[in-house]
Amino acid sequence: MGGLGVIRLKYVHAFRDRMGRMRYYFRRHGIRTTLPGLPGSNEFMAAYGALVSKTLETVIPRSTAAPGTFAALAIRYYGSPQYQSLSVTSRANYRRVIDSFLEEHGHRQVKQMTREHVDIIIGKMANKPGAGIILLKRVRTLVRYALGLGWIDRDPTAGARSYRSKEIHAWNEEEIATFEKYWPQGSRERLAFALLLYTGQRGSDVHRMLWSDHIGDTIRVAQQKTAAKLTIPIHDSLARLLVRANRSQTTILVTAFKKPFSVKGFGNMMSGAIRDAGLPKRCKPHGLRKAAARRLAEAGCSASEIMSITGHKTLAEVERYTRAAEQERLARRAIKRQSENKVANSFAKKWQTIKTTLKLQA
Repeated sequence: MGGLGVIRLKYVHAFRDRMGRMRYYFRRHGIRTTLPGLPGSNEFMAAYGALVSKTLETVIPRSTAAPGTFAALAIRYYGSPQYQSLSVTSRANYRRVIDSFLEEHGHRQVKQMTREHVDIIIGKMANKPGAGIILLKRVRTLVRYALGLGWIDRDPTAGARSYRSKEIHAWNEEEIATFEKYWPQGSRERLAFALLLYTGQRGSDVHRMLWSDHIGDTIRVAQQKTAAKLTIPIHDSLARLLVRANRSQTTILVTAFKKPFSVKGFGNMMSGAIRDAGLPKRCKPHGLRKAAARRLAEAGCSASEIMSITGHKTLAEVERYTRAAEQERLARRAIKRQSENKVANSFAKKWQTIKTTLKLQA
């Protein structure tokens, strides 16, 4: 795909029209479809994702899916409301994992799967534990859909354990200060950092933020993963950086070629900025989202208040931050009381000694 700077999207082509403007289109199987907006914009990526999902529908021909097999089950699932109601990004991610599973197991009968089979399949992913965790989730998605259809009367994934996920480190205040000291205000890296930290959003949403979404003292976000629509008040520290930023492009953040970032390009840029600042490997861009939640919890925000910023769908994730913050507050209060009690006991002992001395002298 020419003319798009660092962005590379499969099936997307570009040309310059008579007016000198870049135009983009999606071409697959000889069919051309015009794409709206600029690469990286919300409207462009939504249209692109929908077209990609549509082309994937031909991955498993119905004629090759024998009745009762996982391939046949997947075809039913892809046409279900459960799957169709997912966001474009989620559908693509689900499909990628499920189709990979079908390459090896699509011909197998769903009703013949046992718990032992599940353990063997996931056990082969020991060298890629993260992928193993996701694979088990998607196999479970298919199996539970089969349960709902009445294809099976038991869940072979019930009780199956995957690998322990590696906890993403939430940046501490010293690490945040180190990055801010290295990257000055006015730099693209500092602005990207502040957008992650002060909006609490994922990198997949931050790199797509538009100047048109910055209205007054708020910024609007339509989360790509969950489709949640948020209006987030802009923190004073972020506001100072936005005032200094160049507004000549559509997106708030742009590449060195003045083009919108791809999600991978944005992640690479931030990872490089973190390394340049001399921070440890545990500091990842996504850890700033967790740092944002931690700061909100430490400020006394409730789980619901934190969710209104981060857009989490369940309380389980954010409650960990509020519990941690509450635990620290209670622990500090307990130690303070213990210290105060020690001082009080010491004073009481001294006073008792004085009273005893006075009695003896009398």
